[in-house]
Parts: sequence; structure tokens; C-alpha cells
Amino acid sequence: MSLGQELAPHLPFLRRYARALTGSQAHGDAFVRATLEAIVAAPGDFPRDVDPRLGLYRTFHAIWSSANVEEEPGHSGTDGPEDIARARLSRITPLSRQALLLTAMEGFTPEDAGYLIGASAEDVESLVAEALAEIERQTRADVLIIEDEPIIAMDIETIVRDLGHNVTGVAVTRDEAVSQAMARRPGLVLADIQLADDSSGIDAVKDILAEFSVPVIFITAFPERLLTGERPEPTFLITKPFQRSTVKAAIAQALFFDTATVPA
Repeated sequence: MSLGQELAPHLPFLRRYARALTGSQAHGDAFVRATLEAIVAAPGDFPRDVDPRLGLYRTFHAIWSSANVEEEPGHSGTDGPEDIARARLSRITPLSRQALLLTAMEGFTPEDAGYLIGASAEDVESLVAEALAEIERQTRADVLIIEDEPIIAMDIETIVRDLGHNVTGVAVTRDEAVSQAMARRPGLVLADIQLADDSSGIDAVKDILAEFSVPVIFITAFPERLLTGERPEPTFLITKPFQRSTVKAAIAQALFFDTATVPA
């Protein structure tokens, strides 16, 4: 099997990680392209002493670390997601955020995450705790949950409230989701794809985004429906069954880049 064939199954998830790290599909995908270009240019430099997925993320991190991604807050004078992130990054280290995403969202062990960012497993655990604590201090929001499975909805609602956020409602259909969003505008949407009446959470989110901008996290058993590489993909995507820590990390990251959230 060629190196390209070995890496292909992992690329959608590297794109997910890159988007979550940068807060932008365009910027995240640019780093992934640079990673692939580096591998094509020097295939002999690709780490072959580890699992291909680890080698891919390791190469990505080499590209990420060599780029000038941390600018001073207010650098561009605008109020977009990257500028919001820069202001918040002044109070949290990029290494902590990488450790958080690698373990909680991407599912790497502390040992593997340590290999990727050049830290010990113990350091990774400390960095994760530091990142969660700081991000939670900086953000809070009203959250709309779109989920038709009652037990899952209750679990997500508990996670959201435990993080200090408020739940505006739990919708089980597309129409109900849109109605609730219009009645009380949320600061964050957590959405399943397949809903109770066979309607689509994707369509519900499209309807909501047509009215106003809001960060969205998809939580689904069908990630392949969104990670196609052929259309705009969600910045934040969690696969069912999920870990509570994964949902917490995604919420923290989504709000981290959003201008509507305020210091807690």
C-alpha cells in the first residue's frame, strides 16, 4: 500500500482538527494542504517508525509550529473569529489548546499527544486541564440542542449546564429547531443530523444560519455525510458515541472563536 493510500482515511479528521485549531475552514485546510505538499516533496522525511496517523499529525504539527500563527491581539483591527481568538490566545498557550484537541476531540492518548507536541504524558494532562479551565472562564452562551434521542439530549444538556452555559431549548425536528432559534436566538447550536420526523439537522442548521450567524457543533453517528471534502464542512464535528470530554472540548473551542460570547 502506498503512503498516500495509508494516509487517505485520516485526512478528513486532520481537516477537522486543523479547522478546530484555527477556527476557520479556509485556514485549517490551508495548513493541511501545506502538510500534504511537504510530504509529497520529501516522502523520505515522513515518520515511518510510528502509526501513519501519528506520522501525519506529526508532520502537520511541524508545519503549524513553523508558521507565524500567533499574532498580537487586535493585529488586523477587525472583529472576525481569528481576531477574537487572538485576543483570547493572549491568555492561553497554543500548546494547551493543541493538547486539549488532540486528546479530547481526536482521541489520541496523552502519550501519543505528547509525541505530537513534544511533551510528556503528564505535561499533556496538565495542559488539557489548563486549557479547559481558561476557556471556560472566558466564555458563556445560550445553547440550542437539536437532538431527538431523549437520553442523549439529557446527557448533552447536563454537559452544557455543567460548563456554566444556559440551554434555551431542546428541539427534535427541523421545524421545531428553527422555531426555537427564531424565538430565542442562541449563541451556540449543538445538532444531530437525523431527527425524529426524518427531517435533517443539516437543513435545520442551514435555515438558522440563513437568518443569523452562530457557531454550530454537529454530533452525529454519520460523520461521513459531512466529511466529504466536496462542500463546506463543519468546523466542529463529534462522532457518536461520544465522550463527555469531547463535547466539552468542542464547546470550548467553538465559543473560543465566537465574538458573541463574553467573559464568564
